[in-house]
Amino acid sequence: MNSGERTIVLSEVAKRFPGMQKPAVAPLSVTLRAGGVTGLVGPDGAGKTTLMRILAGLLSPSEGSVSVIGLDPIKDDTQLHARLGYMPQKFGLYEDLTVQENLDLYADLRSVTGEQRRETFKRLLEFTSLGPFTGRLAGKLSGGMKQKLGLACTLVGQPEVLLLDEPGVGVDPISRRELWQMVHELAGEGMLILWSTSYLDEAEQCREILLLNEGERLYQGEPEALTGKMAGRSWLLSSPRENNRRLLQRALKLPQVSDGVIQGRSIRLILKREASPDVLMQSLSLERDRLTETAPRFEDAFIDLLGGIDESESPLGAVLHQIKGQPDETVIEANMLTKKFGDFAATDNVNFQVKRGEIFGLLGPNGAGKSTTFKMMCGLLVPTSGSAQVLGMDLKTSSGAARQHLGYMAQKFSLYGNLTVAQNLRFFSGIYGLRGREQADKIARMSEAFNFGPIFNQTTDDLPLGFKQRLALACSLMHEPDILFLDEPTSGVDPLTRREFWLHINSMVERGVTVMVTTHFMDEAEYCDRIGLVYHGKLIASGTPDDLKAQAADSQHPDPTMEQAFISLIHDWDKEHANGN
Repeated sequence: MNSGERTIVLSEVAKRFPGMQKPAVAPLSVTLRAGGVTGLVGPDGAGKTTLMRILAGLLSPSEGSVSVIGLDPIKDDTQLHARLGYMPQKFGLYEDLTVQENLDLYADLRSVTGEQRRETFKRLLEFTSLGPFTGRLAGKLSGGMKQKLGLACTLVGQPEVLLLDEPGVGVDPISRRELWQMVHELAGEGMLILWSTSYLDEAEQCREILLLNEGERLYQGEPEALTGKMAGRSWLLSSPRENNRRLLQRALKLPQVSDGVIQGRSIRLILKREASPDVLMQSLSLERDRLTETAPRFEDAFIDLLGGIDESESPLGAVLHQIKGQPDETVIEANMLTKKFGDFAATDNVNFQVKRGEIFGLLGPNGAGKSTTFKMMCGLLVPTSGSAQVLGMDLKTSSGAARQHLGYMAQKFSLYGNLTVAQNLRFFSGIYGLRGREQADKIARMSEAFNFGPIFNQTTDDLPLGFKQRLALACSLMHEPDILFLDEPTSGVDPLTRREFWLHINSMVERGVTVMVTTHFMDEAEYCDRIGLVYHGKLIASGTPDDLKAQAADSQHPDPTMEQAFISLIHDWDKEHANGN
């Protein structure tokens, strides 16, 4: 079958689940073709995973017909599964098996044997650069390497169609770039590839996108065509007298503004269709020359198509008390911080300080040591040497007293999935010592702030990802901590949810809370006052987001994005140390 015959055809396909008012997928007719990557894009609850599962034959549609390379996913399931690769969000790697043993298992399942098996493994190990790691347990791989192994296992049977459900979640920018290079190469060879994502920089790399919201198609076509419609509506604004967080909070309340984020020394605003830049500046009492037009991004068009942001102010400001203390006071400090596992130094003599009311971002590739460093700073791991201090207390000797002042939101949810929202709030507030009337009042105020009323008695496992994130944040704030540790708090959520989350964080910081955050989402790093870049267990660069971008600037990228700066600084360090310097 040549690539021209490789198509997915949906004809008035819909999927309804019992008890849901709206269909998960509304009647959808679309044709997808091979030869380039098609992006399946949309916010949480858009219907992306449901559609993927229908195409893979794991769900039957409520109505309409589906054809994948001429086969019905339900009636012709055996034939289709021999020619289709599907990588779900939680891909089924066996973590107690090695890389090679996982490949062997998938080859057995696909009946790939003999010379074909040897050739397939040789090609895939070279393709994914996993050759040196065949003896390593899958559970010991970094996030990026796990995704590469998942892709390799999916490709064992040489499928003609590849369905990838959010493969970039939790993966650092370098690993994501490598994944994309592999997938573009496969698409160029004629494979039909559908890549689901809520990361909009990924959507820009697709030949075509199918944009869904609440099960309905909002747009289908080239991402550039949608971005082009935003010409003249994307602007950068700065103020000589006001910090970015306060300026953004003021701007978002204005009727002219559809969206806004922090971008280095400026804030990036999307104006509504008929809005006047001059009227905007008058409303903000700022000089017109503080506003400059900038090129639109796909994310601008995406947010605008969804109707702009829903919330312009976080209710947390009214819930949390003002933290007392001096702005220049050091409240988090790492001093020669080192953690060894055997002979391997996961964190190697790391030093940094965080002032009160700062947002400090810890960035780094998967496996670089940032999670180890992060866990020592919040008392979850004991250093091998050096010290981790919060509020002047050494976490090795005073962890109990220090933890009363800390809030922690884990990367993998610490919520109890079989408990309801109400029970989780009660449990975590109880852990932090809240009882009786004080506990009931705090639960009521947090529930109101995060709009938990409609889901108060739902079990956590049944919630969409965005609500799980809000609940995890609420649980970490029940005792109103001075310091909040956030480990990849928005991994996998869509841009609207991410903006809401950072509204909450900015509001907390305005109340004096100090935040330390890890993230793989580089645009999110722009919200940080300062960043520490961790690689091979060492802090290889630190400073403001603009400082790091300036360090990475060159003739090819005179004004790099945060992601380009991240990749450039890592590559520069590798080059320098490859020469033995």
